[in-house]
Parts: sequence; C-alpha cells; structure tokens
Amino acid sequence: MAQVNDPSRSLTAFDPISTLVVVVEMSKANWLVSGVVPGVERQPLKKLGPDATALLRLIERWRNEAVRAGRPISRVALAYEAGRDGFWLARWLIARGIEAHVIHSASVAVSRERKRAKTDRLDAAMLMRVFLGWLRGERGHCGMVAIPTMEEEDARRPSRERASRMPELGSYGSVRVAP
Repeated sequence: MAQVNDPSRSLTAFDPISTLVVVVEMSKANWLVSGVVPGVERQPLKKLGPDATALLRLIERWRNEAVRAGRPISRVALAYEAGRDGFWLARWLIARGIEAHVIHSASVAVSRERKRAKTDRLDAAMLMRVFLGWLRGERGHCGMVAIPTMEEEDARRPSRERASRMPELGSYGSVRVAP
C-alpha cells in the first residue's frame, strides 16, 4: 500500500507525451542541464552558469520546441541531487510552476565493482535514468528528500552555526566527551 508522502516513487501518473523531464547536475562553477523533450529525437544537454533565471529560460525554450513538434507540455518535472546548494532552487522553481524534486544522494545506486568514471555528463545521464524510473512509479530507482519550508530550514540553522563556531560540539550539535 502506497503511503501519502512516499518518497520512493512518484504517485502522479507519468505521461511521456506531455511531460518535459529535466535534471540538473550541479557543481560549484556550472550546472549541466539534461532534458527529455517530447517530440524531439535528441536528448538536449546544456551547460549553464549557476543561474536560476537562465535555467527557467532554457526550460521555456525546450517547452517551445516540444510545442513546435506537436507535443503541448502539461507538466515540467525537474530534479537535482541533494547537496551543498540546498533547497532554495526547488522552492524558487515551485513558486514558478515547475514540479521540482530533490534526489536523496544515498538512494542512487552506483556500481562498486570497479572505479567508475566520474564526469558531469555521466552523472547527468545517471540522474536522468533514476529520475525517469521514479516518475514511472518504479521502486528502488531513487528516493526524494522532503523540501523544507524556509522556516523549517531556518530552524535548523542555529544549531549548525553553533556547531561550526564551537569546536567542542560535534557535527550534530552533541557535546564531545574527552577520553
């Protein structure tokens, strides 16, 4: 039985004909944006500076390409991996009508057999695979992180700041005991 807020799979039916799917691989200097655009054969990939407005313009451009190909878009689903960038982008996109999700980093399975190549392009392709599986409702592809409100995120901030200012506090705010 599916839970109401089950982060392991999407509870919204996925229609690949009218859904623009976007993933963002974020690094400190650049964002690599990958998309699945209905009606467009190629899978577009675009490098942007870390700029939310440029990301929104790119999404609109891809939406227009789908419309020109005869596929009107009724849903834009975007995901990125949780990291140091936090949740501000998800909240910003949601406020502009984009369905934004934050992928829990530890929920993405990676091969441990050998050292794997690590590039933004490979990471973007891997995020797209797991996000598409999640959108289809398949279990085990990845899990999503609940996006906190600004107030919830601010409530966590004082203990994090205190932990970084006071060396006797551990990373979770607990006091270390000397041996």
